[in-house]
Order: sequence, then structure tokens, then C-alpha cells
Amino acid sequence: MTYDVAVVGAGAMGSAAARALAAAGREVVVLEQYPLGHDRGGSHGGTRLFRPAADDAELAAITEQARPLWRELEAESGETLFEVTGGIDFNVTAATVETFRALHATTGEVLTAAEASERWAGFRFSTPVLHQPGSGRLYADRTVKALQTVAARLGAEFRGQSPVAGLRRHNGLVELDVPGGAVRAAQVVVTAGCWAPRLLGGLVALPPFRVSQEQPRFFAPVSPELVWPSFVDQSVSSYGLFEEGSGVKVGLHATGPTVDPDTRDFQVEPERDAELIRYVESTFPGLDTGRTTANSCLYDNTPSGAFVIDRSGPITVAAGFCGSGFKFVPLVGQYVRDLVTGAAGVPERFRLSSHQR
Repeated sequence: MTYDVAVVGAGAMGSAAARALAAAGREVVVLEQYPLGHDRGGSHGGTRLFRPAADDAELAAITEQARPLWRELEAESGETLFEVTGGIDFNVTAATVETFRALHATTGEVLTAAEASERWAGFRFSTPVLHQPGSGRLYADRTVKALQTVAARLGAEFRGQSPVAGLRRHNGLVELDVPGGAVRAAQVVVTAGCWAPRLLGGLVALPPFRVSQEQPRFFAPVSPELVWPSFVDQSVSSYGLFEEGSGVKVGLHATGPTVDPDTRDFQVEPERDAELIRYVESTFPGLDTGRTTANSCLYDNTPSGAFVIDRSGPITVAAGFCGSGFKFVPLVGQYVRDLVTGAAGVPERFRLSSHQR
């Protein structure tokens, strides 16, 4: 069968692209190598941070563009996907504080360490704290399911356990080799995360990806009275947030070991895991390191840390989200739609040419 668009990868980005393309009237099939909703990539799990960048004006503005799109998806799906809890950055430099004041004069505040400690006694602060009341948490598994439900309602077809062995251009179309025979499409969208470089080798000049297995942990609070905003410790690039039923998730960003996404064993790397626990002991007096559970997820990392969202001929790719792209999910769906339909609007920092400089 021939489709307008074949999307490879049914995680958050692929499902968002399917929803946006189906809403634009395109006939869409989504091909996923594992069962829908699997836990082998970067979209599974309970929660993610929603946080405008503290000191990057363009990224902060892009995050705010995504905010109303989350509310639109909630309205379409009937699900709660984004809860505002407030968010903080701490262990920041004086320069970051001044940049934050300029960028977030109307949406944020700078607190002294003492003021922040009164509000959030579970942390240990030694520098001013940047507070954004509009930050919060997103529900990851729930979002993927909501996107797929809405996309299917709009006519998109989802095929789980349909690995793409290869793709090629043929007679003005793109053919994708899947079990049961080839799927043909006028255009292809690759949102396959860590698997994108293998699939696109020789077809699209991607920057080199490093695939890492990240290993955050959930820690039990020492008291139910403690309040937990989402947070980023800029001194060590750690992050975290509270998740009901699991505890407070704390992770060290993009520090995990390099792995093969097909053969990783999901086991934590002991030295990095010990480093995380030591960090939590020194920074979070409100967390009990004796009551903790390890977690595992994949990052697809580009050298610059910037995402790849661009089109090359009939192939559009959205990948390399480096563990920080989830807050943009519905906006990335729109970016992909615009690339497929020929509209403009994708920021230059995400284009392939920006990765080749």
C-alpha cells in the first residue's frame, strides 16, 4: 500500500508527527519496531520536566511556544498531561543570574539561598536560586498514548512490531522494508531516536550520535510535608522532579555509559550509580538514599547538544533530542508537519547545516 507519509518510530516525537500530519489531511502510517508503548527508547516512563531555559533566550521562547500546544493536546485527548509545580535552577553563576533577570523579568524571580531554603527545605542551597512558577512536570507514557489515540482518531495507522530493515528511493517514492512486504510512501519521517543513524546511513548526513544509557534514581522523601518543584542543578547538570507513587527522580544529565540500543542490559553502571547517590546525599537532605530505586533510559546525543529537525529530499528526520526534548513534543510534531508540507518555521539551530559548522 502507498501512503502520503510513513513515520518510522512511534515514540513521543513520531506520534506527535503522526497527529500533526493526519490533522493536515495526510494519509499516515507509523511503523514501530517494538510493541507500541515499549520501554526500550527515550519516551517511556512516568514524568519529564517542563522548564523554559534559564539563560538561552531562543530556547526559552521556543518552550513557551510549546506550552499552549500541551493544553490543546489535553483538550483533544481528555487527559491531564502537564501539571504546573514550579521549577528552580540552583548552583548558578552570577552571569546566569543576570541573564535570567533579563529573560524572565515577568515570569520568574531570583531568591536568596536562605529564602529558597525556607520554601524548599529538601534542598541544600549555597547560591541564589532561579524560580520559574510556570515550570512543572509532563506525563510521558500518558502523552504517548494520548498522541496515538488522537492521531488514530484522525486516520493515522499505527503498526507495532514492524521493524524497518531498510529504506530506499524508487520510482518517485520511498520504499520501506518491513515484515510482510514493502511499504511505499511519498515522504518518510524518521523519528527513531538512537536507531536513526543506522537507518539513514548513506541517505541523510546526520551528525555523529552517541547513544548513552542514563540511570536516574527515585528517592523517597524523608517527610511527606516537603515540597518538590522540578529542578536543575547547573553546577553538575543534574535534574529531577517529584513523581507520585515513585518519589523524587534525580539524574545526572548525559553522563551514562555508551551502549548499543539493541543489546543494552538495562543494568546500572556501578561507579556512575555510586556517584549519583553521593551527590544526592550531599545536596538533598530531604531525600532518603536508603530507600531508592534505579531507572534506565536512552539518550541520543549530538556533539553540540542541539536537536536535529530537518528535511533532505523526501526524508524528514527529527532525532538527537539528548534527553531534553520532551517538553517540545507537540511543537516538534508541528515542525515535522511543516517540513513535510513545505512550510517554513523550523529554527536554524535544529537544521542539519547547523551541525556541519
